[in-house]
Amino acid sequence: MCAELLAGANGHVTLTGGTTPARAYELAAELKPDWSSNEVWWGDDRCVPPEHEWSNYGMAKRTLLDRIDVPPAAIHRIQGELGAERAADEYDRELDGVTLDLVLLGMGPDGHIASLYPHAPGLAERARRAIPAEAKLEPLVDRVTITIPVLESARLVLFFVAGAERADAVRRAFAEPPSEATPASLVRSRNGETVAILDPGAAQELRI
Repeated sequence: MCAELLAGANGHVTLTGGTTPARAYELAAELKPDWSSNEVWWGDDRCVPPEHEWSNYGMAKRTLLDRIDVPPAAIHRIQGELGAERAADEYDRELDGVTLDLVLLGMGPDGHIASLYPHAPGLAERARRAIPAEAKLEPLVDRVTITIPVLESARLVLFFVAGAERADAVRRAFAEPPSEATPASLVRSRNGETVAILDPGAAQELRI
């Protein structure tokens, strides 16, 4: 279902990193070989070169962008190799005035989304912008992330979460009151739809 929603989206599509979405990206490339109706963004990335194994952009390039026939109208990469401050400033300029159509989010076992970790100062940022972020989990490298106001402005906020190790965070995100202890609980589309796609392990603590 995640691949189908990605393939069906037009406009500004924001991708995530991690291991969970890789297969969805491969399937989305098969379903939609022409991405010329899209501009592609990232919710966050690590401050490493684009070819580095830790790069969220690099993962999406290998699994999605390199597999399609017609590239997106624009690819807005976070230039992490510039360092967190400068990369955030550059990305901030590109984001100015943009409303995202789809934001894909994973979730860490601690409930973090993008590079917004529990109780991080960036959770209090109310401007729609990109900011530097400090990693709280491995790999411990500086990062750049977009803020909650950017994420919640999307027409579709799509959570894609797998693994029993995330079940507690999923429960806190979707079955308990919003809290900075669980950043995923703070992100819901303000002008559209929020969808969570969960595998059985991730969903096991929810009451259906």
